[in-house]
Amino acid sequence: MTDTTAIAKLIEPAVKAEGLDLVRVAMIGGTSDPTLQIMAERPDTRQLTLSDCEKLSRRLSDILDAEEVAGRDPVEGGYRLEVSSPGIDRPLTRLKDYVDWTGHEARLKLAHPQDGAKQVSGSIAGIEGETVTIATPKGDRAIHFENIASAKLLLTDKLINATAPLSTEGADSIQTVED
Repeated sequence: MTDTTAIAKLIEPAVKAEGLDLVRVAMIGGTSDPTLQIMAERPDTRQLTLSDCEKLSRRLSDILDAEEVAGRDPVEGGYRLEVSSPGIDRPLTRLKDYVDWTGHEARLKLAHPQDGAKQVSGSIAGIEGETVTIATPKGDRAIHFENIASAKLLLTDKLINATAPLSTEGADSIQTVED
């Protein structure tokens, strides 16, 4: 089994050297299409250009290849390397993500049921220490960060407006939606 935490520690200095933040390292695709997925973003824009992806992909490929040659292959067997931005309905993987996206809708899957729930959806109301507060129709839910198995933003008009591209170069048209 691939240790994505160890891979994250291995590649994070290279990601930082490119001026980027590492968002997530995951193995996806199962046995039929094993893919090492690396998500990164510019800390100032939360976006990633195609040029950023290309440059980071080459750099990480060199690091992973060097590990394999040294007999420390971090991924057993063949795999595809995918470097991408987190996208608009991005995963929330770090505490800072909940701070950055306060006020936006999210869905959290819990590692252990809490108050009978395995999943919580609502607006990110804030964070205190390592506790994330989600505003739901039934009231606020306080969830410890360690109990969040996975989480992602939900696609809403508010999120679309908040993530409008910094550059419209190459786009036929950009339309904005008012709240």
